[in-house]
Amino acid sequence: MLACTDVHYYNDHAVAACILFKKWTDSIPVAQLHTTISKIAPYTPGQFYLRELPCILKVLDLVTENLEIILIDGYVWLDSYQSPGLGAHLYEALSRNTPIIGIAKNQFKKSDVAAEIKRGKSDRPLYVTSAGINQQYAANCIAKMHGKFRIPTLLKKVDQLSKNINYK
Repeated sequence: MLACTDVHYYNDHAVAACILFKKWTDSIPVAQLHTTISKIAPYTPGQFYLRELPCILKVLDLVTENLEIILIDGYVWLDSYQSPGLGAHLYEALSRNTPIIGIAKNQFKKSDVAAEIKRGKSDRPLYVTSAGINQQYAANCIAKMHGKFRIPTLLKKVDQLSKNINYK
């Protein structure tokens, strides 16, 4: 099973979402999971993972299937020195047992390692990094995901899921 995750922050809580799917070309999820996190860490520049990682781990706790690969919104590695991004911290938190693919919409200013892929008619690339899986293979998987636009269908859906479940 494959999974993609996303987190959306509100004033006093966050919603972490996870979509499960079987094949890279799937347009419909097998399952959609979400959880609300009431105690979130403050945003700290340069240490975003301290805020995001606990949220992703909490939603992944709801998954009962074995995961082959997890997709995150962001970077695994920030530069050629392998400075860890959110994905690398997630990979370590999962004891390096599950490969992580990071998909970023914007180039990190220091990043010189991301594979750039263009989807649909967009001239703007997505930036793909990975841990536990060959980066070019990871980029090819993201390129073949369902959707005729820049952002694959299931990545849009997990983003919407995290934003549309707002527990007040």
